Amino acid sequence: MLTESDSPARRLIVPLAKTYIVGLLGLALGCKEQPALGGRGDTAGSTAAQPAPSGDELAYVTNEDSQDLTVIDTRTDSVIATFPVGTRPRGVKVSPDGRTVFVALSGSPKCPPSMPDEQCEKLKADKSKDGIAEVDVAARKVRRVLPGGSDPEQFDVSSDGKRLYIANEDAATASIVDVQKGTIDTTVKVGAEPEGVRVSPDGKIVYVTAESDTSIRVLDAATGAVKARIKVDRRPRDVAFSPDGKRAYATAEVGGTVSVIDVAANRVIATIPFSKDAKPMGVRVSPDGHRVYVATGRGGTVEVIDAATNKIVGSVKVGQRPWGIALTHDGKKLYTANGPSNDVSVVDTDKLTVIATVPVGKIPWGVAIGPAPAGSRK
Repeated sequence: MLTESDSPARRLIVPLAKTYIVGLLGLALGCKEQPALGGRGDTAGSTAAQPAPSGDELAYVTNEDSQDLTVIDTRTDSVIATFPVGTRPRGVKVSPDGRTVFVALSGSPKCPPSMPDEQCEKLKADKSKDGIAEVDVAARKVRRVLPGGSDPEQFDVSSDGKRLYIANEDAATASIVDVQKGTIDTTVKVGAEPEGVRVSPDGKIVYVTAESDTSIRVLDAATGAVKARIKVDRRPRDVAFSPDGKRAYATAEVGGTVSVIDVAANRVIATIPFSKDAKPMGVRVSPDGHRVYVATGRGGTVEVIDAATNKIVGSVKVGQRPWGIALTHDGKKLYTANGPSNDVSVVDTDKLTVIATVPVGKIPWGVAIGPAPAGSRK
């Protein structure tokens, strides 16, 4: 069960009726979308008819309570589309070619922070709504829903786009999904309340944080076998690797720290303390490896760590309770999903200033950035 400082307003059951509508773009193309083999078909239609941008990258924001996905043109920092994806969308990733966006969906109940755990446990879960939505970027609609294990929240995608590594929070497991087959290949025990998931730059290992276990499991990416367990600070929420794969950075929400991990040695070599108001959540490393960016949840900021000294060297105030964060490919812009603000802050990473605030859906949770594919520009 999650704590009071988890992603805001997490625990009210939010029903979503499946829709069977062909999107306006699909009609214009004169064809009917069919679910691909594997997974389950889902025909949630697009509500947006605008063309996609001609910019190099698009940002995708999951809105947990409005149950949709917002697409932002990173050239103009403006919304170009919002469309439904499924129940409680949270974790989000873009395929390497940018043609597909994967979104974690969950039929598990949301409970407000004030609700006792025992009361939350009495709420009914609808496991038929669990899964990973596979979104066609050009068509702006869900192509199919892949199995994702129980209550999928965060996950990562392999560099070839063929496998998903998914944290199943309520089952204390991680699921490995074959995207082409649309099946779960492997399920691995990883410790209580797994959340953050990250594939190493070389693709050989996968880190999975376990919140209640205050640890990280190191998985063999090929087999799913547990290779090591790394003890970190209290309630680890997210993790990110340096570009060379030699270091990893794990945020600890309750501990109020970031653990610096020697990847080869499977051990913590430094612990970076944050201010008492900070709740370290999402974390990303700059493309050059020099900086580590950390969203602080209730702290309302993004803190900047110098990777050479492991010291906090900068801070920028963003929206309310930033959780998910993402960087553009060149590292010049950072985007934060601000839950209660219902918006996204765009940060100039050179100046450490907010250069745009973009209204999105209700309770934005995650954000991912990927290349804008050719088909999305028509």
